[in-house]
Amino acid sequence: MKGKQILVVDDEPKMRRVLEILLQKMGHRVLGAGNGVEALALFQANSVDLVITDLRMPEMDGIELLAALRAQASEVPVMVITAHGTIETAVAAMKHGASDYLLRPFDIDVVELAVARVLNGAEVARQNAFLRQEINRGWDAFIGTSQPMQAVYELIQRVGPSKASVLITGETGTGKELAARAVHNASPRRDNLFVPINCAAIPADILESELFGYEKGAFTGAVKERIGKFELADGGTIFLDELTEMPMALQAKLLRVLQENTIERLGGNRVINLDLRVIAATNRDPLEGVRGGKLREDLYYRVNVFSIELPPLRKRKEDIAGLVEHFIAKHGHSTADTKLAPGVLKRLEEYAWPGNVRELENMVERALILSGGGLLKEVHFLLEPKPAEVMLKTSSLPAEGSKTTPPLNQAVEDLEARLIDEALTQAEGNKARAAALLDISERTLWYKLKKYRPDQNPS
Repeated sequence: MKGKQILVVDDEPKMRRVLEILLQKMGHRVLGAGNGVEALALFQANSVDLVITDLRMPEMDGIELLAALRAQASEVPVMVITAHGTIETAVAAMKHGASDYLLRPFDIDVVELAVARVLNGAEVARQNAFLRQEINRGWDAFIGTSQPMQAVYELIQRVGPSKASVLITGETGTGKELAARAVHNASPRRDNLFVPINCAAIPADILESELFGYEKGAFTGAVKERIGKFELADGGTIFLDELTEMPMALQAKLLRVLQENTIERLGGNRVINLDLRVIAATNRDPLEGVRGGKLREDLYYRVNVFSIELPPLRKRKEDIAGLVEHFIAKHGHSTADTKLAPGVLKRLEEYAWPGNVRELENMVERALILSGGGLLKEVHFLLEPKPAEVMLKTSSLPAEGSKTTPPLNQAVEDLEARLIDEALTQAEGNKARAAALLDISERTLWYKLKKYRPDQNPS
Protein backbone atom coordinates (compact mmCIF):
# COMPACT_ATOMS: atom_id res chain seq x y z
CA MET A 1 0.00 0.00 0.00
CA LYS A 2 1.27 3.46 -0.88
CA GLY A 3 2.24 5.53 2.14
CA LYS A 4 -0.59 7.59 3.67
CA GLN A 5 -0.67 10.71 5.82
CA ILE A 6 -1.74 9.92 9.38
CA LEU A 7 -2.65 12.39 12.12
CA VAL A 8 -1.68 11.21 15.63
CA VAL A 9 -3.46 13.00 18.49
CA ASP A 10 -2.20 12.45 22.05
CA ASP A 11 -1.35 14.81 24.92
CA GLU A 12 1.66 12.64 25.86
CA PRO A 13 4.67 13.59 23.66
CA LYS A 14 6.38 10.21 24.28
CA MET A 15 3.35 8.26 23.06
CA ARG A 16 3.09 10.49 19.96
CA ARG A 17 6.76 9.78 19.27
CA VAL A 18 6.31 6.00 19.66
CA LEU A 19 3.42 5.98 17.22
CA GLU A 20 5.29 8.30 14.83
CA ILE A 21 8.29 5.91 14.67
CA LEU A 22 6.01 2.90 14.24
CA LEU A 23 4.00 4.49 11.43
CA GLN A 24 7.05 5.86 9.63
CA LYS A 25 8.56 2.36 9.58
CA MET A 26 5.35 1.27 7.84
CA GLY A 27 6.02 3.91 5.16
CA HIS A 28 3.49 6.51 6.28
CA ARG A 29 3.85 10.24 6.87
CA VAL A 30 2.86 11.52 10.34
CA LEU A 31 1.38 14.73 11.72
CA GLY A 32 1.22 15.22 15.51
CA ALA A 33 -1.22 17.13 17.76
CA GLY A 34 -1.48 17.42 21.54
CA ASN A 35 -5.27 17.75 21.72
CA GLY A 36 -8.44 17.83 19.64
CA VAL A 37 -8.29 21.58 18.94
CA GLU A 38 -4.78 21.32 17.46
CA ALA A 39 -5.85 18.20 15.57
CA LEU A 40 -8.81 19.95 13.92
CA ALA A 41 -6.57 22.80 12.76
CA LEU A 42 -4.07 20.35 11.26
CA PHE A 43 -6.87 18.30 9.69
CA GLN A 44 -8.34 21.34 7.96
CA ALA A 45 -4.94 22.43 6.63
CA ASN A 46 -3.74 19.03 5.39
CA SER A 47 -4.93 16.00 3.48
CA VAL A 48 -5.29 13.27 6.14
CA ASP A 49 -6.00 9.59 5.41
CA LEU A 50 -6.29 8.34 9.01
CA VAL A 51 -6.64 9.84 12.49
CA ILE A 52 -5.29 7.97 15.54
CA THR A 53 -6.42 9.62 18.75
CA ASP A 54 -6.26 9.22 22.51
CA LEU A 55 -9.49 9.59 24.48
CA ARG A 56 -8.52 11.69 27.50
CA MET A 57 -6.98 15.02 26.46
CA PRO A 58 -7.29 18.65 27.61
CA GLU A 59 -9.47 21.21 25.76
CA MET A 60 -11.07 18.64 23.46
CA ASP A 61 -11.02 14.89 24.11
CA GLY A 62 -11.13 12.03 21.61
CA ILE A 63 -14.92 11.62 21.54
CA GLU A 64 -15.40 15.36 20.98
CA LEU A 65 -12.82 15.24 18.19
CA LEU A 66 -14.66 12.34 16.58
CA ALA A 67 -17.95 14.23 16.77
CA ALA A 68 -16.35 17.38 15.31
CA LEU A 69 -14.90 15.43 12.37
CA ARG A 70 -18.23 13.80 11.58
CA ALA A 71 -19.99 17.17 11.91
CA GLN A 72 -17.78 18.33 9.01
CA ALA A 73 -19.15 15.40 6.98
CA SER A 74 -15.65 13.93 6.94
CA GLU A 75 -15.46 10.20 6.34
CA VAL A 76 -11.80 9.93 7.37
CA PRO A 77 -11.28 6.72 9.39
CA VAL A 78 -10.49 7.23 13.09
CA MET A 79 -8.71 4.78 15.39
CA VAL A 80 -8.94 5.24 19.17
CA ILE A 81 -6.03 4.13 21.38
CA THR A 82 -6.40 4.69 25.13
CA ALA A 83 -5.13 3.50 28.51
CA HIS A 84 -8.46 4.33 30.15
CA GLY A 85 -10.84 2.19 28.19
CA THR A 86 -14.22 1.07 29.40
CA ILE A 87 -17.16 -0.57 27.69
CA GLU A 88 -18.98 2.75 27.78
CA THR A 89 -16.17 4.70 26.10
CA ALA A 90 -15.75 1.98 23.47
CA VAL A 91 -19.47 2.08 22.65
CA ALA A 92 -19.41 5.89 22.52
CA ALA A 93 -16.41 5.86 20.16
CA MET A 94 -18.02 3.34 17.81
CA LYS A 95 -21.32 5.26 17.80
CA HIS A 96 -19.43 8.34 16.62
CA GLY A 97 -17.90 6.37 13.75
CA ALA A 98 -14.57 5.10 15.10
CA SER A 99 -13.08 2.41 12.85
CA ASP A 100 -11.18 0.62 15.63
CA TYR A 101 -10.58 0.77 19.38
CA LEU A 102 -7.32 -0.43 20.98
CA LEU A 103 -6.11 -0.46 24.59
CA ARG A 104 -2.70 0.49 25.92
CA PRO A 105 -0.26 -0.97 26.53
CA PHE A 106 -0.44 -2.37 23.02
CA ASP A 107 1.58 -4.86 20.99
CA ILE A 108 3.31 -3.30 17.98
CA ASP A 109 2.11 -6.07 15.65
CA VAL A 110 -1.49 -5.47 16.74
CA VAL A 111 -1.25 -1.75 15.94
CA GLU A 112 0.37 -2.44 12.54
CA LEU A 113 -2.37 -4.90 11.60
CA ALA A 114 -5.09 -2.55 12.81
CA VAL A 115 -3.69 0.41 10.82
CA ALA A 116 -3.38 -1.71 7.65
CA ARG A 117 -6.91 -3.08 8.09
CA VAL A 118 -8.48 0.34 8.64
CA LEU A 119 -6.66 1.92 5.67
CA ASN A 120 -7.61 -0.99 3.39
CA GLY A 121 -11.22 -0.73 4.52
CA ALA A 122 -11.25 2.99 3.78
CA GLU A 123 -9.86 2.38 0.29
CA VAL A 124 -12.55 -0.21 -0.45
CA ALA A 125 -15.20 2.17 0.86
CA ARG A 126 -13.92 4.94 -1.44
CA GLN A 127 -13.99 2.61 -4.44
CA ASN A 128 -17.52 1.45 -3.62
CA ALA A 129 -18.64 5.04 -3.18
CA PHE A 130 -17.19 5.91 -6.58
CA LEU A 131 -18.96 2.97 -8.22
CA ARG A 132 -22.26 3.96 -6.60
CA GLN A 133 -21.68 7.52 -7.76
CA GLU A 134 -21.02 6.31 -11.31
CA ILE A 135 -24.23 4.30 -11.27
CA ASN A 136 -26.18 7.28 -9.98
CA ARG A 137 -24.67 9.63 -12.55
CA GLY A 138 -25.89 7.82 -15.61
CA TRP A 139 -27.11 4.58 -17.09
CA ASP A 140 -25.16 1.58 -18.41
CA ALA A 141 -21.87 3.06 -19.74
CA PHE A 142 -23.27 6.60 -20.00
CA ILE A 143 -22.44 9.44 -17.64
CA GLY A 144 -25.03 12.14 -17.15
CA THR A 145 -28.34 12.81 -15.43
CA SER A 146 -29.57 15.73 -17.56
CA GLN A 147 -33.09 15.66 -18.96
CA PRO A 148 -31.90 14.97 -22.55
CA MET A 149 -29.91 11.95 -21.35
CA GLN A 150 -32.77 10.69 -19.19
CA ALA A 151 -34.89 10.67 -22.34
CA VAL A 152 -32.20 8.62 -24.13
CA TYR A 153 -32.03 6.11 -21.26
CA GLU A 154 -35.79 5.64 -21.38
CA LEU A 155 -35.72 4.98 -25.14
CA ILE A 156 -32.91 2.43 -24.73
CA GLN A 157 -34.80 0.62 -21.98
CA ARG A 158 -37.95 0.52 -24.10
CA VAL A 159 -36.37 -0.79 -27.30
CA GLY A 160 -33.76 -3.04 -25.70
CA PRO A 161 -35.95 -6.11 -25.03
CA SER A 162 -37.48 -6.05 -28.54
CA LYS A 163 -36.06 -7.42 -31.80
CA ALA A 164 -36.51 -4.14 -33.67
CA SER A 165 -33.75 -2.63 -35.77
CA VAL A 166 -32.50 0.66 -34.35
CA LEU A 167 -31.09 3.76 -36.04
CA ILE A 168 -28.95 5.97 -33.80
CA THR A 169 -28.18 9.51 -34.93
CA GLY A 170 -25.95 12.13 -33.40
CA GLU A 171 -22.86 14.21 -34.01
CA THR A 172 -19.36 12.76 -33.91
CA GLY A 173 -18.29 12.03 -30.35
CA THR A 174 -21.76 11.85 -28.78
CA GLY A 175 -21.45 8.14 -27.94
CA LYS A 176 -23.38 6.32 -30.66
CA GLU A 177 -21.50 3.07 -30.10
CA LEU A 178 -22.11 3.35 -26.35
CA ALA A 179 -25.82 3.70 -27.07
CA ALA A 180 -25.73 0.67 -29.36
CA ARG A 181 -23.97 -1.40 -26.70
CA ALA A 182 -26.52 -0.24 -24.13
CA VAL A 183 -29.37 -1.42 -26.37
CA HIS A 184 -27.59 -4.78 -26.76
CA ASN A 185 -27.03 -5.05 -23.00
CA ALA A 186 -30.72 -4.31 -22.36
CA SER A 187 -31.78 -7.14 -24.69
CA PRO A 188 -32.11 -10.92 -24.31
CA ARG A 189 -29.06 -11.11 -26.63
CA ARG A 190 -26.75 -9.62 -24.00
CA ASP A 191 -24.90 -12.94 -23.46
CA ASN A 192 -24.05 -13.19 -27.18
CA LEU A 193 -21.66 -11.06 -29.21
CA PHE A 194 -21.94 -7.37 -29.95
CA VAL A 195 -20.04 -6.91 -33.24
CA PRO A 196 -19.22 -3.32 -34.27
CA ILE A 197 -18.02 -2.33 -37.73
CA ASN A 198 -17.23 1.17 -38.97
CA CYS A 199 -18.41 1.50 -42.55
CA ALA A 200 -16.36 4.68 -43.06
CA ALA A 201 -13.07 3.24 -41.83
CA ILE A 202 -12.96 0.20 -44.16
CA PRO A 203 -12.35 0.61 -47.92
CA ALA A 204 -15.40 -0.18 -50.01
CA ASP A 205 -13.75 -3.13 -51.81
CA ILE A 206 -12.94 -4.78 -48.46
CA LEU A 207 -16.14 -3.95 -46.55
CA GLU A 208 -18.25 -6.55 -48.37
CA SER A 209 -15.89 -9.41 -47.54
CA GLU A 210 -15.67 -8.16 -43.92
CA LEU A 211 -19.44 -8.31 -43.61
CA PHE A 212 -20.30 -11.43 -45.58
CA GLY A 213 -17.12 -13.48 -45.32
CA TYR A 214 -15.83 -15.55 -48.21
CA GLU A 215 -15.11 -19.07 -49.38
CA LYS A 216 -11.66 -20.37 -50.27
CA GLY A 217 -10.71 -19.24 -53.78
CA ALA A 218 -13.39 -16.51 -53.93
CA PHE A 219 -10.74 -14.05 -55.09
CA THR A 220 -6.98 -13.74 -55.34
CA GLY A 221 -5.54 -14.14 -51.87
CA ALA A 222 -8.54 -16.01 -50.43
CA VAL A 223 -6.49 -19.06 -49.43
CA LYS A 224 -9.03 -20.24 -46.88
CA GLU A 225 -12.63 -19.55 -45.94
CA ARG A 226 -13.39 -16.72 -43.57
CA ILE A 227 -16.46 -16.01 -41.45
CA GLY A 228 -17.84 -12.49 -41.88
CA LYS A 229 -19.21 -10.10 -39.28
CA PHE A 230 -22.81 -11.08 -39.98
CA GLU A 231 -22.13 -14.71 -39.12
CA LEU A 232 -20.04 -13.69 -36.14
CA ALA A 233 -23.00 -11.72 -34.79
CA ASP A 234 -25.45 -14.62 -35.20
CA GLY A 235 -27.59 -14.70 -32.07
CA GLY A 236 -26.31 -11.29 -31.04
CA THR A 237 -26.14 -7.75 -32.41
CA ILE A 238 -24.24 -6.19 -35.31
CA PHE A 239 -23.57 -2.45 -35.13
CA LEU A 240 -23.06 -0.68 -38.47
CA ASP A 241 -21.52 2.69 -37.68
CA GLU A 242 -21.63 5.46 -40.32
CA LEU A 243 -24.18 3.61 -42.44
CA THR A 244 -24.37 6.44 -45.00
CA GLU A 245 -20.74 5.73 -45.98
CA MET A 246 -21.59 2.19 -47.11
CA PRO A 247 -21.53 1.85 -50.93
CA MET A 248 -25.01 1.83 -52.48
CA ALA A 249 -24.52 -1.63 -54.04
CA LEU A 250 -23.65 -3.03 -50.63
CA GLN A 251 -26.65 -1.28 -49.09
CA ALA A 252 -28.87 -3.32 -51.44
CA LYS A 253 -27.29 -6.53 -50.13
CA LEU A 254 -27.73 -5.34 -46.54
CA LEU A 255 -31.41 -4.73 -47.23
CA ARG A 256 -31.76 -8.34 -48.38
CA VAL A 257 -30.07 -9.57 -45.21
CA LEU A 258 -32.53 -7.58 -43.11
CA GLN A 259 -35.53 -8.84 -45.08
CA GLU A 260 -34.58 -12.53 -45.33
CA ASN A 261 -32.22 -13.08 -42.38
CA THR A 262 -29.88 -15.00 -44.65
CA ILE A 263 -26.50 -14.41 -46.30
CA GLU A 264 -24.22 -16.07 -48.81
CA ARG A 265 -20.46 -15.81 -48.45
CA LEU A 266 -18.51 -14.32 -51.35
CA GLY A 267 -17.66 -17.08 -53.81
CA GLY A 268 -20.23 -19.44 -52.31
CA ASN A 269 -23.79 -20.46 -53.04
CA ARG A 270 -24.75 -21.89 -49.66
CA VAL A 271 -27.53 -19.96 -47.92
CA ILE A 272 -26.72 -19.33 -44.26
CA ASN A 273 -29.61 -18.59 -41.93
CA LEU A 274 -28.97 -15.95 -39.29
CA ASP A 275 -30.60 -14.60 -36.15
CA LEU A 276 -29.19 -11.16 -35.62
CA ARG A 277 -30.25 -7.70 -34.66
CA VAL A 278 -29.00 -4.74 -36.67
CA ILE A 279 -28.26 -1.40 -35.05
CA ALA A 280 -27.06 1.32 -37.41
CA ALA A 281 -25.72 4.81 -36.76
CA THR A 282 -24.84 7.94 -38.67
CA ASN A 283 -23.60 11.43 -37.82
CA ARG A 284 -25.55 12.81 -40.78
CA ASP A 285 -29.22 13.60 -41.03
CA PRO A 286 -30.39 10.29 -42.56
CA LEU A 287 -33.13 11.96 -44.62
CA GLU A 288 -30.53 14.32 -46.06
CA GLY A 289 -28.51 11.20 -46.83
CA VAL A 290 -31.49 9.77 -48.72
CA ARG A 291 -32.01 13.01 -50.67
CA GLY A 292 -28.28 13.26 -51.39
CA GLY A 293 -28.00 9.72 -52.71
CA LYS A 294 -25.90 8.49 -49.79
CA LEU A 295 -28.55 6.21 -48.29
CA ARG A 296 -31.15 4.01 -49.97
CA GLU A 297 -34.66 5.09 -49.06
CA ASP A 298 -35.89 1.50 -48.64
CA LEU A 299 -32.92 0.68 -46.39
CA TYR A 300 -33.58 3.80 -44.32
CA TYR A 301 -37.15 2.76 -43.62
CA ARG A 302 -36.08 -0.84 -42.94
CA VAL A 303 -33.39 0.17 -40.44
CA ASN A 304 -35.29 3.04 -38.88
CA VAL A 305 -37.87 0.91 -37.07
CA PHE A 306 -36.89 2.70 -33.87
CA SER A 307 -34.70 5.81 -33.74
CA ILE A 308 -32.59 7.29 -30.97
CA GLU A 309 -31.08 10.76 -31.35
CA LEU A 310 -28.16 11.50 -29.04
CA PRO A 311 -27.90 15.11 -27.82
CA PRO A 312 -24.66 17.02 -28.42
CA LEU A 313 -22.71 18.00 -25.32
CA ARG A 314 -23.58 21.68 -25.75
CA LYS A 315 -27.23 20.76 -25.12
CA ARG A 316 -26.52 18.92 -21.86
CA LYS A 317 -23.91 21.12 -20.24
CA GLU A 318 -25.14 20.23 -16.75
CA ASP A 319 -23.46 16.85 -17.29
CA ILE A 320 -19.99 18.34 -17.89
CA ALA A 321 -18.98 18.41 -14.20
CA GLY A 322 -19.82 14.71 -13.76
CA LEU A 323 -18.07 13.80 -17.02
CA VAL A 324 -14.91 15.63 -15.93
CA GLU A 325 -14.87 13.72 -12.62
CA HIS A 326 -15.44 10.46 -14.50
CA PHE A 327 -12.54 11.10 -16.87
CA ILE A 328 -10.25 12.16 -14.01
CA ALA A 329 -10.91 8.81 -12.31
CA LYS A 330 -10.75 6.89 -15.60
CA HIS A 331 -7.23 8.17 -16.21
CA GLY A 332 -6.00 7.07 -12.79
CA HIS A 333 -6.35 10.17 -10.64
CA SER A 334 -8.22 10.69 -7.38
CA THR A 335 -11.28 12.90 -7.67
CA ALA A 336 -10.61 13.97 -4.07
CA ASP A 337 -7.15 15.32 -4.93
CA THR A 338 -7.70 16.44 -8.53
CA LYS A 339 -10.29 19.14 -9.04
CA LEU A 340 -11.09 22.05 -11.33
CA ALA A 341 -9.89 25.47 -10.24
CA PRO A 342 -12.58 28.13 -9.65
CA GLY A 343 -13.99 29.44 -12.91
CA VAL A 344 -12.80 26.57 -15.11
CA LEU A 345 -16.12 24.71 -15.10
CA LYS A 346 -17.88 27.86 -16.29
CA ARG A 347 -15.39 28.15 -19.16
CA LEU A 348 -15.96 24.51 -20.07
CA GLU A 349 -19.70 25.10 -20.09
CA GLU A 350 -19.28 28.13 -22.38
CA TYR A 351 -17.40 26.15 -25.02
CA ALA A 352 -19.38 24.82 -28.02
CA TRP A 353 -17.83 21.28 -28.01
CA PRO A 354 -17.82 20.43 -31.73
CA GLY A 355 -16.14 17.12 -30.81
CA ASN A 356 -18.61 16.45 -27.98
CA VAL A 357 -17.80 13.99 -25.15
CA ARG A 358 -14.80 12.52 -26.98
CA GLU A 359 -13.29 16.00 -27.22
CA LEU A 360 -13.92 16.62 -23.51
CA GLU A 361 -12.15 13.38 -22.54
CA ASN A 362 -9.12 14.28 -24.66
CA MET A 363 -9.03 17.74 -23.10
CA VAL A 364 -9.21 16.37 -19.54
CA GLU A 365 -6.50 13.78 -20.23
CA ARG A 366 -4.19 16.46 -21.59
CA ALA A 367 -4.90 18.76 -18.62
CA LEU A 368 -4.05 15.92 -16.21
CA ILE A 369 -0.69 15.45 -17.93
CA LEU A 370 0.10 19.16 -17.79
CA SER A 371 -1.01 19.62 -14.18
CA GLY A 372 0.59 16.46 -12.82
CA GLY A 373 -2.77 15.49 -11.34
CA GLY A 374 -3.24 18.43 -8.98
CA LEU A 375 -5.51 21.45 -9.39
CA LEU A 376 -6.67 21.72 -13.01
CA LYS A 377 -6.37 25.38 -13.98
CA GLU A 378 -7.52 27.18 -17.08
CA VAL A 379 -3.95 27.26 -18.41
CA HIS A 380 -3.91 23.44 -18.46
CA PHE A 381 -6.78 23.49 -20.96
CA LEU A 382 -5.24 26.23 -23.12
CA LEU A 383 -2.15 25.13 -25.00
CA GLU A 384 -0.48 27.01 -27.82
CA PRO A 385 -3.18 28.52 -30.02
CA LYS A 386 -2.81 25.97 -32.81
CA PRO A 387 -5.98 25.86 -34.91
CA ALA A 388 -5.91 22.08 -35.03
CA GLU A 389 -5.95 21.79 -31.27
CA VAL A 390 -8.82 22.16 -28.83
CA MET A 391 -9.14 25.64 -27.37
CA LEU A 392 -11.44 26.90 -24.64
CA LYS A 393 -13.44 29.62 -26.31
CA THR A 394 -17.01 30.25 -27.22
CA SER A 395 -18.22 28.83 -30.49
CA SER A 396 -17.57 30.75 -33.67
CA LEU A 397 -20.91 29.54 -35.02
CA PRO A 398 -23.43 32.34 -35.81
CA ALA A 399 -25.67 33.37 -32.94
CA GLU A 400 -29.14 31.93 -32.53
CA GLY A 401 -31.81 33.84 -34.40
CA SER A 402 -29.46 35.10 -37.10
CA LYS A 403 -31.07 35.00 -40.52
CA THR A 404 -27.77 33.84 -42.01
CA THR A 405 -27.38 30.89 -39.64
CA PRO A 406 -26.54 27.77 -41.71
CA PRO A 407 -27.87 24.30 -40.83
CA LEU A 408 -25.98 22.84 -37.83
CA ASN A 409 -24.50 19.92 -39.75
CA GLN A 410 -23.22 22.26 -42.46
CA ALA A 411 -21.69 24.62 -39.89
CA VAL A 412 -19.90 21.75 -38.15
CA GLU A 413 -18.64 20.36 -41.46
CA ASP A 414 -17.36 23.81 -42.49
CA LEU A 415 -15.49 24.12 -39.20
CA GLU A 416 -14.06 20.61 -39.57
CA ALA A 417 -12.90 21.31 -43.15
CA ARG A 418 -11.24 24.57 -42.03
CA LEU A 419 -9.39 22.83 -39.19
CA ILE A 420 -8.15 20.14 -41.60
CA ASP A 421 -6.84 22.80 -44.01
CA GLU A 422 -5.05 24.62 -41.20
CA ALA A 423 -3.55 21.39 -39.85
CA LEU A 424 -2.25 20.47 -43.32
CA THR A 425 -0.74 23.93 -43.70
CA GLN A 426 0.91 23.65 -40.30
CA ALA A 427 2.19 20.16 -41.17
CA GLU A 428 3.45 21.39 -44.56
CA GLY A 429 1.21 18.91 -46.33
CA ASN A 430 2.36 15.87 -44.34
CA LYS A 431 -0.80 13.78 -43.84
CA ALA A 432 0.55 11.75 -40.91
CA ARG A 433 1.60 14.86 -38.99
CA ALA A 434 -1.69 16.61 -39.78
CA ALA A 435 -3.65 13.59 -38.52
CA ALA A 436 -1.59 13.63 -35.30
CA LEU A 437 -2.34 17.34 -34.80
CA LEU A 438 -6.05 16.65 -35.26
CA ASP A 439 -5.90 13.59 -32.96
CA ILE A 440 -7.44 11.33 -35.61
CA SER A 441 -6.15 8.35 -37.55
CA GLU A 442 -4.48 8.89 -40.91
CA ARG A 443 -7.19 6.74 -42.51
CA THR A 444 -9.87 9.04 -41.10
CA LEU A 445 -8.01 12.05 -42.49
CA TRP A 446 -7.90 10.45 -45.96
CA TYR A 447 -11.64 9.83 -45.75
CA LYS A 448 -12.38 13.41 -44.70
CA LEU A 449 -10.15 14.82 -47.45
CA LYS A 450 -12.09 12.78 -49.98
CA LYS A 451 -15.32 14.08 -48.43
CA TYR A 452 -14.42 17.78 -48.20
CA ARG A 453 -11.82 18.19 -50.95
CA PRO A 454 -12.76 15.69 -53.71
CA ASP A 455 -11.09 17.92 -56.32
CA GLN A 456 -7.68 17.52 -54.67
CA ASN A 457 -5.48 14.56 -55.47
CA PRO A 458 -4.80 12.96 -52.03
CA SER A 459 -1.13 12.17 -52.52
